[in-house]
Amino acid sequence: MRWLSAPIAALEAQRGHLFPWVPVLLGAGIGLYFQLRREPGAALLIAAGAGALLLCLAAWRIGPRLAPILLAPALVLAGLALAGARAHHVAAVKLSYPYYGPIEGRIIAIDRSQSDRPRLTLDQVVLARLPPARTPERVRISLHGDQRALEPVPGMRIMLTGHLSPPRGPVEPGGFDFQRMAWFARLGAVGYTRSPALAVARPEGSALWLDRFRARLSAGLQKAIPGDAGAFAAAILTGDRSGLRRETLAALRASNLAHLLAISGLHMGLLAGFVFAALRLVMALIPPLALHLPTARIAAAGALAAGAFYLALSGGNVATERAFVMVAVMLMAVILGRRAITLRAVALAAVIVLLRRPEALTGPGFQMSFAATVALVAVFAALRDWRGWRWPRALRPIVAGVISSAVAGAATAPFAAAHFNQVAHFGLLANLLSVPVMGVLVIPAAVIAALLWPLGGAWIGLGLMRLGIAWILAVAQTVAGFDGAVSHVPAPPAAVLPILGLGGLWLALWQGRARLGGMAALGLAFLLWAGAERPALLVSESGRLVGLMGPQGRALGKARGDGFSARNWLENDGDGASQKEAAVRPGLARGKGEIRFRLGAVPFVQLFGKGARARLDDVCREGTWVILAAEAGTSEGAGGPAKCHLIDTAMLARTGPLALYPPPGGAAAGPVIVTAREVSGDRIWNAASDQRP
Repeated sequence: MRWLSAPIAALEAQRGHLFPWVPVLLGAGIGLYFQLRREPGAALLIAAGAGALLLCLAAWRIGPRLAPILLAPALVLAGLALAGARAHHVAAVKLSYPYYGPIEGRIIAIDRSQSDRPRLTLDQVVLARLPPARTPERVRISLHGDQRALEPVPGMRIMLTGHLSPPRGPVEPGGFDFQRMAWFARLGAVGYTRSPALAVARPEGSALWLDRFRARLSAGLQKAIPGDAGAFAAAILTGDRSGLRRETLAALRASNLAHLLAISGLHMGLLAGFVFAALRLVMALIPPLALHLPTARIAAAGALAAGAFYLALSGGNVATERAFVMVAVMLMAVILGRRAITLRAVALAAVIVLLRRPEALTGPGFQMSFAATVALVAVFAALRDWRGWRWPRALRPIVAGVISSAVAGAATAPFAAAHFNQVAHFGLLANLLSVPVMGVLVIPAAVIAALLWPLGGAWIGLGLMRLGIAWILAVAQTVAGFDGAVSHVPAPPAAVLPILGLGGLWLALWQGRARLGGMAALGLAFLLWAGAERPALLVSESGRLVGLMGPQGRALGKARGDGFSARNWLENDGDGASQKEAAVRPGLARGKGEIRFRLGAVPFVQLFGKGARARLDDVCREGTWVILAAEAGTSEGAGGPAKCHLIDTAMLARTGPLALYPPPGGAAAGPVIVTAREVSGDRIWNAASDQRP
C-alpha cells in the first residue's frame, strides 16, 4: 500500500475543496459515452450503474480518508450510465428515406432557419401512407415561397405539402453531428415546403397556453418598439429571435455581443440581482420590516420567484434552464445563510444540469457558460485574498466590470473559436460598452415595464429599454465595422477541447502549486490546435460537391448547391470566403459534366449531371479515382482489379462524407481515406429506425 501514500497525501491536502470535482468526473463519464464508436448495450450500461453504486458503498465503508479514490471512478461510471440511459429515454421514430407529400401537425415552436426563412417545429404529426407507430414524433419545416396567408402561433394545427428527410449526420468526418442533436431533441425529420401552409384548426384549450402568451408578448414588443430594437427586446424577454435580421445577427457575432441574445446566465443574473436589490431597498426603507424580518432571505425568495417566471416566459430552453439552475443554487444559499457565490455552488449547478440533460455537456452553451462562471469565481476569490486588491470605493464597479469582461472573454474565447470558427478581436471593447447598459438600463426597464403593465404604464419601461437596446445595436454595428474585427480559425482536433477544459479546471480548482500543471495542459491543447491538419480533399455525401485544399484555400466544385456542406467546410478550414468565392479558386479543371484534379500525383475525376454513369467507362483507368454523383450499378467500369478506384453514391450512403489526405508513400500509394461513419461510429442516433413502405 506504500504506492498509495502519495495520492492519499495529495488528496488530504485538497480536503474541503473536492466537491467541485464531482461534475468534472461526472462529465468525464458522459464525454466517454459520446466518444464511444459503438453503442453500449443495456447490459454494459446496467453494469456501469451497478459498478458506480458498489464503489459508492465501498467508499462509505472504507472511510473519508480513502473514499475519494473510489468515488472518482464511481462518478465516471455514473456519468457513462446516465448518458446512455438518457439517449435511450429520448428515443423516437425517425425517417430513413426522403418523403414528399402531405404533412399535418401542431406548431410547438417558431424560429428562423439559416437561410432566414420562418421555420416551424410540429408535433402530433400525420404523414400520408405512414401509420402512427412509424411516424416521427416531431418534424421541423422551413417555409419558403409565399406564406402570407399563414400567421403561425403555437398550438395551431396546419397542413402543407412538403419535403422531409432524415436528420443529416456530419458534413465531414469529425464535424458537427446534427443527427445527434436532433436525436436528443426528438426530431425525426427535417425539411421544407414551397407551397402555402394552411391552418386546419386554431389553438384550443389550455394546451401550449404559455407558448401562445409568449408569441403574443413577442408580437406586442415588436409593435411597441419597431425595428431591430423590438426584435432584440423580444429575443431577450421571450426567446423569440424570428424578427432579427441576418445583418443584425452578423454584427452582434462579429462584435462578440451575440451572447446578449441568449437568455443565459447574464440575463438571469441581472434580473435576479435587480429584483433582489430592489426588494432589499424597499424593505430597508420600512423600519419595522428592516428590524424584524430577514430581509436578505425574503429578497432572495422574491428574486428566485422572478427567475422562475422569467424561465417560464422565455420558453425554458436548455440555456435558460441552465442559467436558472445556477441562479437558484446561489439564491438558495442566501436563503439558507450560506455564501452564495462559491465554486461549490457552481459545481452543484453543473451537477443538476448534467443530471437533467447529460447531452448539454457537448454543446457550446454549457461549456462557455460554466467556463466563464468558474473563471470569474476563481479570479475574484483570488483577488479577495490578495492584499494588493484595494481600490477606492468609487472605482470598484468600473474595475470589477473591466476584470469581469476580460476574464469571461478569455475563458470563453477558446470554446467560441472551436465551435464557431471565429474570434472577435474587439469583443472586450464592445462588452465594456454594452454589458453595463444591459444591467443598468435594459433589464431594470423590462422589470419596470412588467410592474407598470397592469396600470397601463408599460410604455415607460419600454421606452427606456428602447434607448438601451439602440445603444447596444449601435455599438455592435460600429465595432463590427472595424478593420480586422473578426478573424477565422480552423476547427481543432477532437482532443483539444477535453484537454483545454481539463487544464482550465485544474488551474481553477486544484489547491497548491501543482495547479500550475493546468498551464501545461492549456499549452498542449493550443499546440495541438496549431498543428491541426485539414483534409486535402472533402467529398459530400451526395457526391455532387468536392473541395480541394490549395494555396489560396479550399477550391469548391460548384458555386451553388450543397450549401450547408460548403459553408461548414469553409468555416472548419478557418476560411471566411463564401461558396461563390471558393468556387473560382484554382486547382479544379472543369469540363462539361466533370471536374478533373490531382491529389498529390493521384488523378481524380468527378462525374455529375445527366449521363454521368454512362461516361464512367470513358474515364475509368487504372490508377484513376472517380467520384460518381450517381450509383454505378452494374457498369463494367465499376471496379475490376485493373479498373479505377470508384466512389459512388451507394458507397457514400454507407460511409457518409469522405475526407482524403495525400498518399504517404508517394505516387504509387493511394490517398488515405477517413469516413464520417467510422469517426461517428455505430450509435443509436445514426442507426436506421424506419424503412420505406
